[in-house]
Amino acid sequence: MTAHRVMLIRSRLETAFSPVELEIADESHLHAGHAGAREGKGHFRVKIVAESFAGKGRLERHRMVFAALGELMQTDIHALSVTAAPPQS
Repeated sequence: MTAHRVMLIRSRLETAFSPVELEIADESHLHAGHAGAREGKGHFRVKIVAESFAGKGRLERHRMVFAALGELMQTDIHALSVTAAPPQS
């Protein structure tokens, strides 16, 4: 199930942003017994670098990532740590 969730997250983010860098880490094992883990949802860390984030503030970039993930934020993801940035010039 975890590999499937990572694949879903990757697919959504690649489609939305065409990132030059994308790292997804499943950290669910660090949260065993936590409320979200008991519900079967996962904890993930995402680092994404994409031109779409140029000129956007941190909060706006995070909102863009959450919007791209859509219903996964309700059904599959309990917690998500996001690092989102534009490419360095």
